[in-house]
Amino acid sequence: MEPRGTKRGAAETEVAAPRSKLHSTAPSLPTEPALYSGPFPFYQRPSELGCFSLDAQRQYHGDARALRYYSPPPTNGPGPNFDLRDGYPDRYRPRDEEVREGLDHLLRWLLEHRGQLEGGPSWLAGAVVTWRGHMTKLLTTPYERQEGWQLAASRFQGTLYLSEVETPAARARRLAEPPLLRELKYMGYKFEQYMCADKPGSSPDPSGEVNTNVAFCSVLRSRLGNHPLLFSGEVDCTDPHAPSSQPPTCYVELKTSKEMHSPGQWRGFYRHKLLKWWAQSFLPGVPNVVAGFRNPEGFICSLKTFPTMEMFEHVRNDRNGWNPSVCMNFCAAFLSFAQSTVVQDDPRLVHLFSWEPRGPVTVSVHRDAPYAFLPTWYVEAMTPDLPSPPKTPSPKD
Repeated sequence: MEPRGTKRGAAETEVAAPRSKLHSTAPSLPTEPALYSGPFPFYQRPSELGCFSLDAQRQYHGDARALRYYSPPPTNGPGPNFDLRDGYPDRYRPRDEEVREGLDHLLRWLLEHRGQLEGGPSWLAGAVVTWRGHMTKLLTTPYERQEGWQLAASRFQGTLYLSEVETPAARARRLAEPPLLRELKYMGYKFEQYMCADKPGSSPDPSGEVNTNVAFCSVLRSRLGNHPLLFSGEVDCTDPHAPSSQPPTCYVELKTSKEMHSPGQWRGFYRHKLLKWWAQSFLPGVPNVVAGFRNPEGFICSLKTFPTMEMFEHVRNDRNGWNPSVCMNFCAAFLSFAQSTVVQDDPRLVHLFSWEPRGPVTVSVHRDAPYAFLPTWYVEAMTPDLPSPPKTPSPKD
């Protein structure tokens, strides 16, 4: 659910060779799972550097005001019986997805805290900065068969920034979204409302508005192979009764899915949905996903907890399943590919990495609009001031 992409506007300007020549010489990255089946790469346990909140008007606050607290129904009572359609569409305020936020909120946090990063500016100079959601897409790429993606990359002061661009196909899908899909999205957010309280020890209040502008985001630091990472992702809630109160191990991810009635349905669920849940929660180190299973009438009938580190067990013996090593090795390979491709340090220069299912990742080069995504306010604030010119003595001196 992270913000994505950049606002599309002016015509693009190619700074590379003509397109016909570019395709014959440009590097590309294959995505077949078999190529990435080696041992699991080194992945440093993510540590939380800080957090920020977005309010009901999508305004940034550098604090935890939007954090909610996990408050599930008692296990010894009747089933949950949550009505996920309640309040739709009257009490629903979805975020305006025409507003392309890019990395802006994360960059604002980074600007406020750049002096406090352990290792200082030199650490940041070698790092990759992005949203967790963009990395989730990279992890699942070797197994994705439906939706392609585009990632814009720019290097600035040594740091590689990655920001998703909405593909034309994704935009067309979003604009033609059927009412049923809109309602299903609402139901996912409504489930969170039934499972979370505003304060520790208090009870959820599902009578209010579902406003998807509101978000609590964790900012994390990690390393994949030799790639230092700084990324941010939205967090559904924190568990006040978790064994450790240290983020991110106290965080909980909440999901909904339709009820399953046959082994074949469960197999499909483990192969496809669980892969995305695993990728999304493994990256930030969130230990558990709590799923609510809904019936055709839109009521949650049962809850099930999926520990992130045990999800792979459901597909370990499935020849059409997924493998965490393949996901992480591909992500590491992509980061190496991006680091070696984007060599010029220029916030206005964009390498656009594009991928469609069953194909390789390809690259095109652009300058300025519509793909440039590092805002002027960020570039100027992060650029060290030039030395002031010597003062001219005044006649009075």
